[in-house]
Amino acid sequence: MKKIIWLSLSSFGIMFAILSWFQEGGLLPSEMGWGKGVLACVLGAALYICLPRTMD
Repeated sequence: MKKIIWLSLSSFGIMFAILSWFQEGGLLPSEMGWGKGVLACVLGAALYICLPRTMD
């Protein structure tokens, strides 16, 4: 259970950092507000589904 929580939080953090990087580069609008968090949750869930299943 701890591994699942850690991997899901890590996936969210990774995607949030990538989206922040895209914002700094001008690929995303700088005024996203809470939308960036929601998008990070969705993309983080996709990352969690794709990667951890291959690691074990």
